[in-house]
Amino acid sequence: METAKKILVVGSGAVKIAEAAEFDYSGTQALKALKEGGIETILVNPNVATIQTSYKFADKVYLVPLKPEFVAEVIEAERPEGILLGFGGQTALSLGVKLYDDGILQKHGVKVLGTPVEGIKRALSRSLFREAMAENGVPTPPSIAARSIDETVAAAEKIGYPVMVRVSFNLGGAGSFIAWSRDELDKRLRAAFAQSETGEVLVEKYLHHWKEIEFEVVRDAEGNEAAVACLENLDPMGVHTGESIVMAPCQTLTDFEYQLSREISIGVARAITLIGEGNVQVALNPRRSEEAYAIETNPRMSRSSALASKATGYPLAYIAAKLALGYRLYEILNKITGITSACFEPSLDYVVVKVPRWDLDKFPYVERSVGTEMKSIGEVMAIGRTFLEALQKAIRMLDIGEPGLVGGRIYENNLLPLDHVLEKIRSREPYWPIWVAKAFKYGVSVDTVYELIGVDKYFLEQIRKAVEFYEKLKEFRGRANSIDRELLAALIAEAKRMGFSDEQIAAGIGTDDVSVRRLREVLGVLPVVKQIDTLAAEWPAKTNYLYLTYNGWEHDVDFRNVKPKIVVLGAGGFRVGVSVEFDWAVVSFSNEARKLGYEVVVLNYNPETVSTDWDMNEKLYFDEITVEKVLDIVGLEKPAGVVAFLGGQISNNIAWELEKRGVMLLGTKGSSVHRTESRALFSQLLDELGIKQPPWIAATNIVEVMRFVDEVGFPMLVRPSYRLHLAKYGLHLPK
Repeated sequence: METAKKILVVGSGAVKIAEAAEFDYSGTQALKALKEGGIETILVNPNVATIQTSYKFADKVYLVPLKPEFVAEVIEAERPEGILLGFGGQTALSLGVKLYDDGILQKHGVKVLGTPVEGIKRALSRSLFREAMAENGVPTPPSIAARSIDETVAAAEKIGYPVMVRVSFNLGGAGSFIAWSRDELDKRLRAAFAQSETGEVLVEKYLHHWKEIEFEVVRDAEGNEAAVACLENLDPMGVHTGESIVMAPCQTLTDFEYQLSREISIGVARAITLIGEGNVQVALNPRRSEEAYAIETNPRMSRSSALASKATGYPLAYIAAKLALGYRLYEILNKITGITSACFEPSLDYVVVKVPRWDLDKFPYVERSVGTEMKSIGEVMAIGRTFLEALQKAIRMLDIGEPGLVGGRIYENNLLPLDHVLEKIRSREPYWPIWVAKAFKYGVSVDTVYELIGVDKYFLEQIRKAVEFYEKLKEFRGRANSIDRELLAALIAEAKRMGFSDEQIAAGIGTDDVSVRRLREVLGVLPVVKQIDTLAAEWPAKTNYLYLTYNGWEHDVDFRNVKPKIVVLGAGGFRVGVSVEFDWAVVSFSNEARKLGYEVVVLNYNPETVSTDWDMNEKLYFDEITVEKVLDIVGLEKPAGVVAFLGGQISNNIAWELEKRGVMLLGTKGSSVHRTESRALFSQLLDELGIKQPPWIAATNIVEVMRFVDEVGFPMLVRPSYRLHLAKYGLHLPK
């Protein structure tokens, strides 16, 4: 196998919707794989907040715009032998195709490593994709490619409404839409063509309420292939996979449906001559199992790839880079087991739920419905042994002020009319499981909700069970001290197995979370630590990739302190104001702490990030960043201290409460954090120090605000306490 000695890696540039930290993760993994082989690496990426642009990963970093003319100059100066395009998202792919079409790569003898350019074009051009699938016997929905508005209208009339319009060479589904009529088609066609780099769209029969399944496929240059992960989108066709709630492994497929979807995915990989890693989306008719179609593919690492990698423990980006260099699947070792090769398809003995994070409240006039175009700016991933456990964890991880499916502001607000709740579900607003739980509280049937939203009834039934249990829990409100000890222990244990937090249990039985925790400890209802190994415990894992659960009996790891430990809290999911810079902080701090002789234990739950790579630290807990979970981990690991100042607002918000509960914080004291985060306390401090500041008050209601306005007049700045970004997910009550 002849390998290039100098390789150029193209990044994704600035973080944006549909291109976030997943490409920092994938690019960093690729650079690691290249350096293992002694290859000189050149990185082109102008995003200074990323970990991959730190000095330790690439031999040279060019912080220049990702435009053909700038990258051409880098190529001319560095003369790399190969170029990797699959680790920088759509930005890198489009740039690489442009450099190839302009003859720049050929002029300097630069070889595209991994999937060839012709394969990339077959994947990203809607017309070429359709032709390639037809030639290789892979079924696709009825569709017609169009290059003008007139052609598009004629195609829609021929196929019949409703239709989906998909755009070639685009990012995050930009410009795509569903049209139920000619009027809807006319309204959005110009915008669709404006989003296409090639002036091409595909008009496709809309598969209403069909299931959407994703497979992550790896394939080497000799045609060896593996379907690494099956991801089931809870949201049906018509919702961008980046906007969907996603589960792994697939839960509602028969073996026939699973094998059919897998065969289609591998067929797509062959048809585009994939070398490396690709994501394939398959539509499955829930009423006729034998009817399934290939929808589209990404011949590169994607947000789904990052999710699949963290969900399975299979290092997709690392392996994709090795395959691009010419390695065969059977030649690459799975680093989790240290024994099996990369051709082993993972088997999971746990479940994973991904929920996207939106910040639409910052933009009051935006269309709130979740659909074909990406609007989410981050995502969280929860691990559990049941769907309910993982889903409730994920909702708390979103940091939207909800404690889970039930027991929060929406669920307990009895002023919300039923028609308002049903409209939220019908329009598929963000965080729809919370609204579905509210509908079940009002007595709405599973069948009715299914007709509104098209989510498989299995998942809806699980949400309904959580509602039924919580309502049962409320029957014991105020009677916790008089309940039979055995019954109480069983009740709390069942709640924890269903993913209820101490806060939710407290709301149910009418007490506080501190009392619930104390009660749990007395009753012996405690979590266990489980380890991810990719092969359902068939082989022992070599890495400590961990999560907490109440659906287990014993720990998978021991907690002996060979050297002093530090627990580092991450930043959770991205949102406006929290991005890859906090991941950089966590990874950089952890590297230095290890050099000083500490064992670093990281707690984070963002599947896109480098800090959640299992090979970055001695231990990674992929779990919630809450007071409850940190206390659990501290009790087990017994660290020298906890670092809360690296993870942005979510870690800072719990610093004072952790300190009050006896946790040793390293760095700034929790009381000092509280003094700076509370606007009133901080302004008092400035007054005490004699530092000038504008007139101010701390207000807790509108009346106080208006009284102050009358005194000092406009303009006025209003600042909430403990907020990095100034909007919070709201109820959006009807007027």
